[in-house]
Amino acid sequence: MIWLGLSIATSSLLYVIFKYFAVFNVNRLHAIVFNYLVAFITGIIAYRGDFLFDEILNAGWLPFSISLGILFITIFNVMALTSQKSGLSVAAVASKMSLVIPVIAGIWLYEESLGWIKAIGIIVALISVVLSSLKKRENTKLNKSLLILPLLLFAGSGAIDTIIKYAETTYVSDGKEPLFSAVCFLSAFIIGIGILIFEASKGRYIKSKSVIAGVVLGIPNYFSIFFIIMALKTAMASSVVWPINHVGTVLLTSVLGIVLFRERMSLRNYIGVGLAIAAIVVIAFAKA
Repeated sequence: MIWLGLSIATSSLLYVIFKYFAVFNVNRLHAIVFNYLVAFITGIIAYRGDFLFDEILNAGWLPFSISLGILFITIFNVMALTSQKSGLSVAAVASKMSLVIPVIAGIWLYEESLGWIKAIGIIVALISVVLSSLKKRENTKLNKSLLILPLLLFAGSGAIDTIIKYAETTYVSDGKEPLFSAVCFLSAFIIGIGILIFEASKGRYIKSKSVIAGVVLGIPNYFSIFFIIMALKTAMASSVVWPINHVGTVLLTSVLGIVLFRERMSLRNYIGVGLAIAAIVVIAFAKA
């Protein structure tokens, strides 16, 4: 359970850091690209073995690392577009509701049990995500012509979680988790270089504060992935891990928003937070 708690803590910290990006007027795209390099370096430092290119090239998990790297940076941009076009709430709900994809995959691929207690907990978790994420004075109506964006965000976020679980179960041996995570971020950074070149061609050059922001973001970003991989390696079923991870992140992020940024929450949001707590307790109980 400690790995899952650490994953929730680091994932929530990412949202706090993003909030400060706006405060310090950081170019989020530039910081995101640089954060992948920092996350890669963090993974290499955390890896206790030798960094051998031949070993990586012959690793069974390499195609999954590359796929995840592509998805990391692609889905981030889809999330940004969804937020701009349809609102932050739509993006948040689409992203967090994607937990149903790895849950279904866990039940189908790994024959994990789905008792009525766990099923109720997952349903409550989904309701809590919606209620916690919807904010006042924000566009939450979907433009039918832009419906593809939240659908892509939903599918992409779910695919990331599912691929992580499959690679961890099938190919990533004990002790290789830092290396696997590092190569995921390296793949994302290589793609990000193309984005930085395009940005430079438009006269938007990377600034020192974006580099600093990338360092601040990159370290917890690496550990958010590393900790969830370690949580998936425990005896806890993935159909338990993912709902608790997603709902726990929504819950802790809401609390941090109130404490650090004095964000105001509506009655609907508070109900969502209460349901989030109930969902975590029910799903954790169902594990037993």
